[in-house]
Amino acid sequence: MHTYHVLIIGSGFGGQCAAVNLLKAGIDDFRLLERRDFFGGTWCQNTYPGAAVDVPSPLYSLSFAPYRWSQMFAGQAELQRYTEHVIEEFGLRERVELEANVERVEWDDTEKRWAVYTASKGTFYAQFLINATGPLSQPVIPHFPGRDRFQGKTFHTNNWDHSYDYRGKRVAIVGSGASAVQVIPAIAAQVEQLHVFQRAPHWVLPRADRQFGPLQRWLLGRKPAYKLLRWLIYWQFETRVIAFKYSKAAIHMVQQHALRFLKRQVPDPVLREKLTPDFTIGCKRVLVSSTYYPALSRANVTLHTREQGIASIDETGINTQDGQHIDVDLIVWSTGYDATDGVISYPVSGKNAVQLREVWAQYPRAYLGTSLPDFPNLFIVTGPNTGIGHTSALFIIESQMNYILDCIRTVQAKGLRSIEVRPEAERTYTEMIHREMQRTVWKSGGCHSWYQSKSGHVIAMFPGFSFSYHRLTQALKPADHILS
Repeated sequence: MHTYHVLIIGSGFGGQCAAVNLLKAGIDDFRLLERRDFFGGTWCQNTYPGAAVDVPSPLYSLSFAPYRWSQMFAGQAELQRYTEHVIEEFGLRERVELEANVERVEWDDTEKRWAVYTASKGTFYAQFLINATGPLSQPVIPHFPGRDRFQGKTFHTNNWDHSYDYRGKRVAIVGSGASAVQVIPAIAAQVEQLHVFQRAPHWVLPRADRQFGPLQRWLLGRKPAYKLLRWLIYWQFETRVIAFKYSKAAIHMVQQHALRFLKRQVPDPVLREKLTPDFTIGCKRVLVSSTYYPALSRANVTLHTREQGIASIDETGINTQDGQHIDVDLIVWSTGYDATDGVISYPVSGKNAVQLREVWAQYPRAYLGTSLPDFPNLFIVTGPNTGIGHTSALFIIESQMNYILDCIRTVQAKGLRSIEVRPEAERTYTEMIHREMQRTVWKSGGCHSWYQSKSGHVIAMFPGFSFSYHRLTQALKPADHILS
């Protein structure tokens, strides 16, 4: 029997942050469960060509683990090195159980603990359970007719097959979101033909990247300088919420800047028209790239719009909506993730056998995006409405840790066994979230995005400043909770 005080599901930055915060709180009886055969999460899994972060590296890092970054927007390899740095510095490697794919979790109200059933590593038990699987961990591949008939190579960007040599090949990339915007410039010059299937164009802004020199990297290694740069970047980015929520004039200015950038980089008016979105900037994720538009302008690259989209797939390639057949050797699915309705991919059974999938049947919801009535001692890292469209997700994750650790410490200090949020507190919080959401571009910008669940509710985003969320998590509100 594997019994711990705390179990953490997932070993990416959310799981690492939870583990380090537990250690800092003097709690070392915990285990991380990782479904893959390696430790590290997103930046160890997503190794597609061109993969990089779109938030400045000094801000896209854990506050307790500064790093001497080589450039402002780190690439995947450096992000993986940073992940390894965090793992080694805090001795997390010996605390992980690899290839522990969680099949289901169940609350035992008699024992006041969670049972976590895995496919190959048996059952784990813990008083507290932290889900840190992340919102971008369940890849989605559309079910086009004939997809399984294709005789060439195919894979999702989340699981790039580096054994396959795409150079000189005919390649199709399905999707035009964040990963596609990075992959396309990285491979366009190396393939014979590149067909990009775009369901809808996205707004793109230039990537203000720069290499850090020796002196700058030395300063990044000094905590006061690192902290200062981190906060300067934070406040610069935080002002973006003004455009996303409070000022139509501000969002108009940003959109005009994006249109000028598009015109400057795409001189062909026909192609430019195909790349011009019909919704307000910010409604969908704003993409950051200075190389995407030039790549699409190459002679060997063809952009297919929705009207020329995929009708079906056969043994040799793609049949389009307008009657073309396109022979390809490789199909790359850059089609995103189930980031809203699939926040937690495994079945969760709470008190009185209440099922999380039934609670979330209408749409996912949680108090502070972290805890739920009838699910004691369960905490969701990057849960519903904790996403952030203007700054670092790691800032939100660290804010969640304030609340999670406060809950655990309160139970310990009082000699009790469980804590859960009251239904009325969760309901009041959720109503506030969706009331505030009405004022944001994510709700009123004229698009349908992955930020929204099937219900139409915006589930991925927090409707305000990140410091507002941080303030909400600063101190546990005992009146909002049931302790037993």
